[in-house]
Amino acid sequence: MKVLVTGAAGFIGFFVSKILINKGHQVVGLDNINDYYDVNLKFSRLKELGIEKECASEFNKVCKSSSSFFSFVRMNLEDRENLPELFKNEKFDIVCNLAAQAGVRYSLENPETYIDSNLVGFLNILECCRNFEIKHLVYASSSSVYGLNKKVPFSTDDNVDHPISLYAATKKSNELMAHTYSHLFNVPTTGLRFFTVYGPWGRPDMAMFLFTDAIVNDRPIKVFNHGKMERDFTYIDDIVEGVVRIIEKPAISRVENKELYKVYNIGNNNSVKLLDFIKEIEKNLNKEADKNMMDIQPGDVERTWADVDQLIADYDYRPNTSIARGVKAFVDWYREYYK
Repeated sequence: MKVLVTGAAGFIGFFVSKILINKGHQVVGLDNINDYYDVNLKFSRLKELGIEKECASEFNKVCKSSSSFFSFVRMNLEDRENLPELFKNEKFDIVCNLAAQAGVRYSLENPETYIDSNLVGFLNILECCRNFEIKHLVYASSSSVYGLNKKVPFSTDDNVDHPISLYAATKKSNELMAHTYSHLFNVPTTGLRFFTVYGPWGRPDMAMFLFTDAIVNDRPIKVFNHGKMERDFTYIDDIVEGVVRIIEKPAISRVENKELYKVYNIGNNNSVKLLDFIKEIEKNLNKEADKNMMDIQPGDVERTWADVDQLIADYDYRPNTSIARGVKAFVDWYREYYK
């Protein structure tokens, strides 16, 4: 298949592109390479995919990789002129939209960027999928949509009308927009609610990276809500396996069954105490963290935990990488990448 992967220079998009290429699919990666976090990490991911920084730095230029299965274009999702042109020229079968302005706390200070990328950009993706007869749109949602929900584990059958960050609100909006396009225009869409993704090549604004970097460099770590937090930490390989299975499963059966709109949780189905997660990092670094206990931050929730029964039922798949294995893999990568 020919697949458009947006957010291809990002953490999840990089790995999804890599696996699809290895499986013999033709992949076009798209990313605007914004400076929300270190762009050098993004360019390094692209280099792993065979794309040189000099080419990737230019907007709207299609860059060919050393692999005949991958090309890349730097572009904004909200670009209403160039995005349709890309769809027209490339004739994609499947779209995997992983591009978004990420981060819960950043959305408190820079709300406009979330509207531009996550709402305007997602609308442009939907319009292109409608107008260019895309067979299946797979897109990233987030566990943050569960907001103030108290019942655990979180199920896709639960009401999600109480988000507590603008980031979460934009992700819930994406699901509603996708539902509308599935209903009105018969566009098959699948939303994936990711739960606290971590692993090698991970984002520098995520807990795994922040804690490791601070401990290595003798800085105190910020432990919010005085450590009384639990997260369904999900290893990157498990996330990508779920995404690729859903990309590869033909959507035509869903069209025939009038099941055009679906949402799944992808999580480890296991809630881990934040302090236990930190202990695992300390063990791998052989160094104790200097912990600065702090109050909970606006937009944060105390606990996440994914119910993945629907994922098991439809795809015979459940994430299962242990924290011990996942943390070791990240620390090993961190040491290698930063020497």
